[in-house]
Amino acid sequence: MKDDNFLKENNARHLWHPMGHPGAAQAEGPRIVRSAEGVRITDIDGHSAVDAVGGLWCVNLGYSNDRVKEAIARQLSELPYYSAFAGTSNPAAIEASWAVREFFAADGMARVFFTSGGSDSVDTCLRLARQYHKLRGEPGRIKFLSLKKGYHGTHWGGASVNGNARFRTAYEPMLPGCFHLPSPYTYRNPFDETDPDRLAERIAAMAEDEIAFQDPSTIAAFIMEPIQGAGGVIVPPARFMGLMREICDRHGILMISDEVITGFGRTGDWSGARHWGVQPDMMSTAKGITSGYFPVGAALVNEKVAEVFETAEAAGAIYHGYTYSAHPVGAAAVIACLEETRRLDTKANAAARGAQLFEGARRLAETHDIVGNVRGGHGLMTGVEIVSDRAAKTPMDAATMQRIHQATYEAGAMVRLGGHNILMSPPLTITEGEVDTILAALDAGLSAA
Repeated sequence: MKDDNFLKENNARHLWHPMGHPGAAQAEGPRIVRSAEGVRITDIDGHSAVDAVGGLWCVNLGYSNDRVKEAIARQLSELPYYSAFAGTSNPAAIEASWAVREFFAADGMARVFFTSGGSDSVDTCLRLARQYHKLRGEPGRIKFLSLKKGYHGTHWGGASVNGNARFRTAYEPMLPGCFHLPSPYTYRNPFDETDPDRLAERIAAMAEDEIAFQDPSTIAAFIMEPIQGAGGVIVPPARFMGLMREICDRHGILMISDEVITGFGRTGDWSGARHWGVQPDMMSTAKGITSGYFPVGAALVNEKVAEVFETAEAAGAIYHGYTYSAHPVGAAAVIACLEETRRLDTKANAAARGAQLFEGARRLAETHDIVGNVRGGHGLMTGVEIVSDRAAKTPMDAATMQRIHQATYEAGAMVRLGGHNILMSPPLTITEGEVDTILAALDAGLSAA
């Protein structure tokens, strides 16, 4: 490894970073994280902070789970790679598929298609949804419905159903046939509706209207996050996902639950859909499936969908997949990670510590008038919306947000900015004292605005 001077001199000079301006990165290089232990990260200058972002919503088990690391090392020694395209398989992939299917059996999931990450998983679900309807003799079902503020990755399909213009505008035109409904966002919505139940009913009515306008026989699937993550930790009304499930059933539309963030315990339940008492037709997963230790995702389908593919003639073949689908090292990581996830019962800690983080953030709102809205209370996902004028709900400017972010980090916690929102999704293994550290650091950050 090159020395620190080399790293600082070359930081962002040759590497384009995701989700940022390459020129800005060269002007002020990204923070270089050298090491991590437990739920803490340490940068190249030796500053340590609690990682309130969990890597990127993904390091559910923290950074020091030796069982997952050892499983990866063993598999690297035994079989570092082999293709899982039709005709070959490997032991780890077979066991991993069984483990994932078992993990989501209560959600009605029956089959597993491994991918390299969340964006892959979303695109796989969208593709399979179209193929499913073609196999059933309804080739006209090619359209997709989704929610504004939703995030479904950066592949062409996922970006097309994304509900945030930031991920779309520079790359338009997007995939045709993608239509968006309002977000279940009680703080900001086109109805100026603050009552959760009434908001759920209004969006459901808009969904029925849009489906009728498009013609139900042209719509393949509706995709949603059980809790919108990158959009600002937007928690839907408790009835909302169930209402959308009923609408999908009524019109023969598949429901895809995007569990890339909410799966594997982050909501306080093993899946976001289960948290709301809903069984989807398909699920996209990633992140917590390996605690971020190896890039793996999975698209899951229920028995209804699986039967159509498995009983079809030649058209049932799935001509889609990735070089690293069911990668043996990734599969070994999945097996170990799910064992550890269950052993540690991370969903229980996520519920308890999530409530602590949410209530702590709400207390900060009482002393900092720049906090417009605090969202969370359903596992370890908390969003704090920052405004310059609370009465007018005016979004805070970018320079002030950067100042808050830097001061929070210096005070001991790494948080994530999403526009004028502060997003927090720490490892599910975090302790009560470490949550207190996050809250104290955030207090310091807000004071620096």
